Amino acid sequence: MSLTVRPGILDIAAYVPGDHSLPGEGPVHRMASNEGALGPSPKAVEAYRTLSENLHRYPDGGSNALRSALGREFNIEPSQIVCGTGSDDVLQLLVRAYAGPGDEVLYSRHGFLVYPIAAKAVGATPVAAPETDLRADVAALLKAVTPKTRICFIANPNNPTGSYLTRAELKRLRAGLPDNVLLAIDAAYAEYVDLPDYESGLDMVRNSDNVVMARTFSKIFGLAALRLGWVYCPPAVADVLNRIRGPFNVPAPAQAAGAAALADHAHIAKAKAHNDRWLPWFAQRMRALGLHPYPSVANFVLVKFPSDPKLNAEAALKFLNSRRVLPRRVAAYGLPDCLRITIAEESAVKACADALEVFVKGAATQ
Repeated sequence: MSLTVRPGILDIAAYVPGDHSLPGEGPVHRMASNEGALGPSPKAVEAYRTLSENLHRYPDGGSNALRSALGREFNIEPSQIVCGTGSDDVLQLLVRAYAGPGDEVLYSRHGFLVYPIAAKAVGATPVAAPETDLRADVAALLKAVTPKTRICFIANPNNPTGSYLTRAELKRLRAGLPDNVLLAIDAAYAEYVDLPDYESGLDMVRNSDNVVMARTFSKIFGLAALRLGWVYCPPAVADVLNRIRGPFNVPAPAQAAGAAALADHAHIAKAKAHNDRWLPWFAQRMRALGLHPYPSVANFVLVKFPSDPKLNAEAALKFLNSRRVLPRRVAAYGLPDCLRITIAEESAVKACADALEVFVKGAATQ
């Protein structure tokens, strides 16, 4: 008699991360996973190395020093913070806690793939609301709410499109949701945004009982290898998540590195300045080639390619790979005519732009 898998599990299309290697020799320009272009703070590296000498000790199960550091940095109550192994971990904890068979989990059509995966894993039904011009549409999201809706995920900024909702739009979404629906704001790229109408979710959590905000150390802080994330919640939600998370769910070196990275404001500012310079530079190069880079406030650009087989996204991907450049396929997000390209280190950004120029001009002569 064979093992029985719970209904719905085998319907899940497993998440496929961005490629990180290519066959052959020579360096690879990794531009598929939106990793921090400048790497981690030297202070974070030193903190990690120091803790590596005590790997026989269990970590602090409450991540207390890290939560205190986050509380000071963002002026929030540490007891309302729950840490996890990457922001996708805390997002999945939220789904485990608040959704199950017969429930619905709402998200925007081109939102992060973890949302529908997490919903299906607990037997809930993922519901994708249409977008307008690759932006989350508040009216469409609210129209999709039913008595079965338990969670509404919104990535702000959104991955893979790079678009964002304004503070007013987020508040309109919150106001239109029933009180028994949790609004989960995934603000993984918030540190890259300094627009006056942007809201990461911090203020909304302070003033609501059904809003949470998730963040990560994998992007601007350059700590993707450590899998470190956190969520800021109302007290009742934090209590629920602490009941179901692992008792020692965040390794000690990751906790130490995260606290050190938070304190290195100069490194964070340098990483943001890098993105502020090279994101518009790259987008302009794409426009000059006749390609369509969608507006982005994150550390990546979604580029749309023509339907011509000589110039389409798959042809561009193969050509970039031949030049040892790794962008991200996004067909799984319903965007088969696009590639998502991380604003990585300067040499990678230039190499990618130059390669695409050769690709486009070469196709024109065929």
